This record gives sequence, C-alpha cells and structure tokens, in this order.
Amino acid sequence: MTNRSHPDRCPGVLRPWIADDGAIVRLRLIGGVLPTSALRDLIGIAADYADGTLLLTKRTNLQLRGIEHADGCVPAVLVDAIAESGLLPSPSHELVRNVMVSPLTGRVGGRAALRHLAHELDRQLCAEPDFAGLAGRFLFVLDDGRGDIASRSLDLGLMAVDAETVQLRVGSKHWGPLASLDEAPEALLSYAEGFLRHRGEGETALWHLDELPEGGAELLGTHYARDLRTQVSALPPPYGIIAQDDGRSAEHLAVPDGLLTPELAATILDRAGTEVIVTPWRSIVIPDLEKV
Repeated sequence: MTNRSHPDRCPGVLRPWIADDGAIVRLRLIGGVLPTSALRDLIGIAADYADGTLLLTKRTNLQLRGIEHADGCVPAVLVDAIAESGLLPSPSHELVRNVMVSPLTGRVGGRAALRHLAHELDRQLCAEPDFAGLAGRFLFVLDDGRGDIASRSLDLGLMAVDAETVQLRVGSKHWGPLASLDEAPEALLSYAEGFLRHRGEGETALWHLDELPEGGAELLGTHYARDLRTQVSALPPPYGIIAQDDGRSAEHLAVPDGLLTPELAATILDRAGTEVIVTPWRSIVIPDLEKV
C-alpha cells in the first residue's frame, strides 16, 4: 500500500512536465521501435521547438525538453508535428503505452519473437477506454526468454519459455499461468482490468500492482509456481556489430548519457534501414544491416 495523495505526473505530449528550462514531453515507443522516418522528423522538431536533442529513457522512450509553453501546454503546432510523425497514434492512451520488449527479439537469440505480441498488446490496450485511466508509470515488460530485461520492475509482463509459450507475470513478485503467444495480450489485460477494480479512486488511487495489499496475488486467485525455464538472466549485448539469426547484422551503438544529438542521429540515419531500436540501456540498435 502507499500513502500517496496525488495522481501520477509522468509526462506525455498532451500532458507535459514543466521544468525550469521549459516543458518536457515524452514519446512512447512500443518495445523501443522507432521508425527512421519518425527519427528524421523528430530531429527537425527538436531543432524547431525544443533544445535540439532527443533524450533516451530507461523505459525505451524518448523525451524532448526546453519547449516553450503556456498555461501548462506546449504549442499546438508541436503536437501536430509529433502526430504527423506517427508517434501519437492514440492521444487518449498516450500516457499508458508503456511496453518494454527484449530489444533483439526476433533477430538475435531469445526463445520467442515478441514484436507481434507487443503490437497486439498495444492495440488491445488502446481499444479499451478504461485503460486510459492507468497511471503513466504502469509498465508492461516482455522478455523473450533470454532474461535481459527480466530483472526490471514491472506491473504486468511475461517471459517466453519456448517458441510458442510464455509465463505471465503479475507484479514484480508473482508468476501467473502459462499462455500461448496469441493468448498472452488478452490475458495480461484481464489482469490490468482487475487492477483497475482494486486500486481505488481519485487522487489516492494506486499506480502499481506492487502497491496492492497482496502485491498482485489477489488478481491471480490461485498460486502458480515459477517455471524453471524462466530462471535465466543476460547482460546487455556488447556494443558493435552483432550477427543476426537471418545472416544479416545489427549494430549496437552507445549514446553518451542517453542524449541523442543531431550529429549522432545523422550518423545513425545514414546507416539505418526502416527502423532503429531504443534499448533499456539508453543506447540504439540499428538492425537488419546487409552484408557489405
């Protein structure tokens, strides 16, 4: 439980945080995936309306800061520019689209490819009006079985145990049933619905499952043993070139202090194809590089 007496203030585009140097807006990326077309747009947006840089967050999102504001809002022209870039697909749910995924899933190692599952989870999340009431810090963590993000604190999540099956997670301490990849999004969101019923109302409403009296166990109804196959962990991938399973390669690039400058962004755009991946380690992966 918590004695918190105010709603969360995690920023978005339509609900910026007002700092001393201007407004801050946060852009949610599902599993850290950032289309290169959107990255190119954002560099121009940052130059025109913010401090010229993009900040990578540990939740695989992006922030713009140093933005002019009035009455707690950023300029409408900025909101329109972000929407046109494709990074505001659901204004009503923008704050709750917090989905972290193993960055190399489907390309290098791991037990299961989780990109499709992540996008289906996002689709179902945004389709239900009630989920817009979740806190902006509510987090889904989807580990593809390698254990690279399994230690992250979470509200709901899963870990792959084979190519077609995952074990669900409910709060940071509890494990749920096994589910197929197709079943997992709906199953996770059923627990999100349960949390909304249990969390209370108004400014004292809980933000996280761990804050429930039983830490989320009350949503499960029964005890589920942790599958032994989930007891794995992995370090972040090394920087440099990484061989993909399909014969192509990826490049893992350090981003000093998580601050993506126009110069570094230009270097990335020169090498990247259709997308890059923002990682939980505030770095960038450029995937699907062809052999030279």
